[in-house]
Amino acid sequence: MPVELRYDERGLIPVVVQDAITLQVLMVAYMNAEALRLTLATGEAHFWSRSRHSLWHKGATSGNIQRIRQIRYDCDADTLLLLIEPAGPACHTGEVSCFYRTLFTVPRRENER
Repeated sequence: MPVELRYDERGLIPVVVQDAITLQVLMVAYMNAEALRLTLATGEAHFWSRSRHSLWHKGATSGNIQRIRQIRYDCDADTLLLLIEPAGPACHTGEVSCFYRTLFTVPRRENER
């Protein structure tokens, strides 16, 4: 790989997963070097589960795999963006996106549409 990615002290890099068509942010996960290698080799998203301390092939049990369309990295090379084609919901709750809850919304002003 031509770019030197910057993994953290645990050997992980954060990954933002986004629908390649709608551009909706679906989830945030982590990869280690092996998860990235598997993702590149298979064309399907693989992550590192921080809670189980193991590799995780997204959708292997649910069928909700994420086919890779493009992988980007940020200006510091310490975060990845996966543009994917989802085969189903990204969230374990069954929601399309893990970001289905709202913490805060700025109220509209009278002059805004």
